[in-house]
Amino acid sequence: MTTSQQGNIRISIDRGGTFTDVHASIPGRDDVILKLLSVDPANYKDAPTEGIRRILEIASGQSLPRGQPLDLRLVDRIRMGTTVGTNALLERKGARSALFITKGFKDLLRIGTQSRPRIFDLTVKLPELLYQSVVEVDERITLEGFTEDPHPSFINTAGDPQLVQGQTGEIVRILKRPDPSQISCDLQRVWDEGYRSISIVLLHSYVYPEHERLVGEMARSMGFMVVESAALQPMIKAVPRGMSATADAYLTPIIKSYIDSISDNFVGGLGSSGSRCEFMQSDGGLVDFRNFGGLRSVLSGPAGGVVGYAQTTYDEAEKQPVIGFDMGGTSTDCSRFAGTYDHVFETTTAGVSIQSPQLDINTVAAGGGSMLFWRDELFVVGPESAGAHPGPVCYRKGGPLTITDANVFLGRIQPLYFPKIFGPHENEPLGVELTQAAFHDLTRKINEDNATEGRPPLTAEEVALGFLRMADEVMARPIRALTEARGFDTSAHTLACFGGAGGQHACSLAAALSISRVVVHKYASILSAYGLSLADLVHEVQRPMAMEYNASNIASVKHILKDLASETTSHLLAQGMSEDQINHELYLNLRYKGSTTSFMILKEESGDNDEAWDFQASFEKRHRREFGFSFPGKPILIDDFRVRGIASSANRKHESPFKQFQRLSSRNVDLPMAKETAKVCFSGSKGKIDTPVYLLTDLQPGSKVPGPALILDNTLTVLVVPSSIASVLDSCVVIDLPKDSPTAIGLPETNAATTINPIQLSIFGHRFMSIAEQMGRSLQKTAVSTNIKERLDFSCALFSPDGGLVANAPHVPVHLGSMQFAVKYQHQRWEVINPVFENGEIIFYVASRGHHADIGGVLPGSMPPNSKFLYEEGAAIEAEKLVSEGVFNEERITELLLRDPAKHPGCSGTRCLKDNLSDLKAQVAANNKGVQLIQALIAENGLSEVQKYMYAIQATAERAVRDLLCGFHEQTKGQPLTAVDYMDDGTPICLTITIDGNTGSAVFDFEGTGAEVYGNTNAPVAITHSAIIYCLRSLVASEIPLNQGCLSPITIKIPPSSLLSPSKSASVVGGNVQTSQRITDVVLKAFNACADSQGCMNNLTFGVGGTDPDTGAHVDGFGYYETIGGGAGAGPTWDGSSGVHTHMTNTRITDPEVFEKRYPCILREFSIRRGSGGGGLHSGGDGIVRDIEFTLPVQLSIISERRTRAPRGMHGGQDGQMGVNYWLQKESGRKVNLGGKATAKFAAGDRAVIMSPGGGGWGKPEEAK
Repeated sequence: MTTSQQGNIRISIDRGGTFTDVHASIPGRDDVILKLLSVDPANYKDAPTEGIRRILEIASGQSLPRGQPLDLRLVDRIRMGTTVGTNALLERKGARSALFITKGFKDLLRIGTQSRPRIFDLTVKLPELLYQSVVEVDERITLEGFTEDPHPSFINTAGDPQLVQGQTGEIVRILKRPDPSQISCDLQRVWDEGYRSISIVLLHSYVYPEHERLVGEMARSMGFMVVESAALQPMIKAVPRGMSATADAYLTPIIKSYIDSISDNFVGGLGSSGSRCEFMQSDGGLVDFRNFGGLRSVLSGPAGGVVGYAQTTYDEAEKQPVIGFDMGGTSTDCSRFAGTYDHVFETTTAGVSIQSPQLDINTVAAGGGSMLFWRDELFVVGPESAGAHPGPVCYRKGGPLTITDANVFLGRIQPLYFPKIFGPHENEPLGVELTQAAFHDLTRKINEDNATEGRPPLTAEEVALGFLRMADEVMARPIRALTEARGFDTSAHTLACFGGAGGQHACSLAAALSISRVVVHKYASILSAYGLSLADLVHEVQRPMAMEYNASNIASVKHILKDLASETTSHLLAQGMSEDQINHELYLNLRYKGSTTSFMILKEESGDNDEAWDFQASFEKRHRREFGFSFPGKPILIDDFRVRGIASSANRKHESPFKQFQRLSSRNVDLPMAKETAKVCFSGSKGKIDTPVYLLTDLQPGSKVPGPALILDNTLTVLVVPSSIASVLDSCVVIDLPKDSPTAIGLPETNAATTINPIQLSIFGHRFMSIAEQMGRSLQKTAVSTNIKERLDFSCALFSPDGGLVANAPHVPVHLGSMQFAVKYQHQRWEVINPVFENGEIIFYVASRGHHADIGGVLPGSMPPNSKFLYEEGAAIEAEKLVSEGVFNEERITELLLRDPAKHPGCSGTRCLKDNLSDLKAQVAANNKGVQLIQALIAENGLSEVQKYMYAIQATAERAVRDLLCGFHEQTKGQPLTAVDYMDDGTPICLTITIDGNTGSAVFDFEGTGAEVYGNTNAPVAITHSAIIYCLRSLVASEIPLNQGCLSPITIKIPPSSLLSPSKSASVVGGNVQTSQRITDVVLKAFNACADSQGCMNNLTFGVGGTDPDTGAHVDGFGYYETIGGGAGAGPTWDGSSGVHTHMTNTRITDPEVFEKRYPCILREFSIRRGSGGGGLHSGGDGIVRDIEFTLPVQLSIISERRTRAPRGMHGGQDGQMGVNYWLQKESGRKVNLGGKATAKFAAGDRAVIMSPGGGGWGKPEEAK
């Protein structure tokens, strides 16, 4: 040991689920790389400790026995990234914790947004909660005033002690202060029950945190580990902030326990002898181990990899953005770096909404262990994984075929260079012969199916290549979401590839994305560990605000940001950093007034003059890039101030690949002899071709390796495809792909114009759906209304030239059949349709459908409960040209929305014209995005090829539905399926399904259904189509494409002038939202699938404004609309879920804090209506209680069903309880049953209490164990 080594060893450790990677820098030596099993109890208790022990042995030259405390005097610093928190969240193995939440909201986090994770899953599996006990705190504050007020006035706080100014500058009213004595009793009870960790979530605490602080201080004094939601992340939205707080309370004790267990392995513990110990957080910054918490540990592992590629690949001078591609065994992480780290502030991990700054990492379930399936004549990759045990077929443990097997079969993984650690005794080589047999078996099955469709047979090599192409397409989708969906050109990026499986897919993935350069770092297989050595210590703070951004308050902006910067500096100094190491990133979270889409804008210019502090230009530039437009002159609001303090850790400076390339390009280096020549199969080649194999250690910097080639390292295989060139640099391998020959990567071309390649079919299915999804993301971002922005009450889709559905991003099921009717026949509802032209011919349609909260009519919200005619429901537009030669026809649309509806007696024009126009423009922008993406797809593949697979993907869905129906025909021995149910007014809906067992076709005959009603529950024909397509898709067990093919085998017969086929002028608003649910219950009952769900959407609207009945003048106002969840029906193997949306809707409900901020309301209760689900062997789900108090007079309307007829159980299961709607009148004290459909003028202080129905049970209750 030399003197220079004393205290200078730097160790970075990434502890993953399977392997723990270690990188160490020891003075006077080359970097040391170790790879250990994360769990190996036969040899060591803890992998990071074992890694440190081995490094210290190497550095000191001494033997250090296992189990003895290690001395850290030789160590300068230890840095760790860990998946301990992530795994605890995924596996639900965190600490027992209790939740303290505002009274009336004990079920808020269970209900969440009401939406179900998978809309076609009848079992409605909801994520497990992270807390085990709930305590309601009898306290309440609310915001004074509301943002939708058309005539806001100054709020005078003088003389009213209940009005105080919150930390955002907004005025809050304290309705009820917490009682310390009651809190003390509740804390003691929870302590006695064994809880030691609590989270505190009180409404509007992001504005006024004093009540949370009171509870927190009392809990800490008793010894609790406490998480206050507003201290954790002071941002609006109680649900994600609350879930974040519960996640922190759930994970932090586990993290602390884990760190303590590591600390016990060192003399004096971690941080002793002057050594530092830091952990990577989800935001890409390091923190002292004493400050490392649960919530910010969730992306600790992958964050190191982002830092690794960002610091080693991005060139500050060239500024070419980089896409990071981290492919592991079970999943792939994708991210983007363009000079600064991109952060997101609300994400979902393991079913938990997390509101915390995190690196923007998109994870997809495709990795080396992803399983391969041939389903419904489509190639399917994942999401199931073989895991480490049994692993792929080639692991010799009886596992399934995986991506790794495909690479082995094609020669891209060379068994000779793998250790003999496979088989039941872990002493055999990779089982190539087993993989070969499995692929030949699968190929025979595929070719049998192809033969029945008249398709040519595939070779086993083509099958394996096809699965790799599918894997590349699955991984490309999140990358496109990071680039194309945000206005970036994907092809203008460099692809930085790392992770154990990444090198085998880098070239083909880059080609799929039209990227021409790939960078593979020499430490690619341990880049997450290496990235830790390059990371900085970070502390950031955020302060919520409600302030307009303008020239007059620049001084205030400066003051607040500088104040926050000083706070971050103090924290970093306390962690041992020096002032000259610290820099700051200053941000404002900005949005346009009236919009809820905000952007975190970085102060880009240095200096202190006003120009350097101009955030507006950057905000408008960002808005234009992502959405294609901005709003010059529109007020810009500040939602949050944020400062990120960064302490540079004096890392080694890295020469970028670009600079290395320039320096080494003139060097003439001879290639060594290849270690061997392998037989490798590439796309476009006939069979396997001779491919030289090189060891990376044998290649000198400056070497150029032409493809095809394999470059191997101890833990990495890099595939260099034909026609590409791999340049070996000091720190990495750079592969340049041919820009002009994508077919070198693609599949062999087929000669027959009509021949369908199942591999291409699978890929096009992904591409079509990706376009619809990107349209949806664009619409959600650009819309301004609560309905579309928050509740996600919209759908986007692609259609063939004949109007057939091609791909529909699964947003709202009731739109599924309706959109194609709008494309085909013109529809009297709201939809924006764009044709896509080629040489003057329509080749596609794209469409976006959005629910506008108010379009005029007799009542605010445009959903009158007692309407009899269509005109009473507001503007009915059959067809109107919205944009002509690029100009939005605002004058004509204003006439249709504002003036035309008001011509009818008792009716008003829209009460929210600005929102209507903005949302229509957002729909146009979403459609334009779809048109651009379709045109790009055609440019890449050719029109004939795209259209061929457009129709072929519909045929695939058709076959799946025919197979489903044949199965039912066999089960029922050909007997017709029948069902009947009744609307609350007694109108029957009758169905007889007759299936042809030979063809798999069926007739859905609704003969016997009641006549059109003198009310609004009439349902246009499109609604029945939507219900049937939803039910069929839900009954198909596999993930088939959702398109017109699902209905192709179906003949639908509906009696004319009936409830399901009303006349043109009939009122239909209730049919869309209520009758649609009853049709679904009838169809599922006929198939004996499950008991009735709540059968209702509980449509609630309120608002003010419109046409003054006395003067006829238009009065500005607002309208609000929501649907309320209920109980799901039980099935033969499952209990119904509670408090969720079922079947034909899946819209979110507005977050309580957003709701009260925007509207004159106090939400008194939002909870599960316990006991309302029907009993049975499997119980139905419970409904919801929603209690709203109004602070100003409003017109309220309710449209609901199942108020006189209960949701039926099946097979002896009990019925769910009917719903009920109450009006609690403040002045008279009366409690009035509103009935199922009613409208009333609510006075200030009146309350609406909606109690939604439960779901029916399945099986006799006595059969339950």
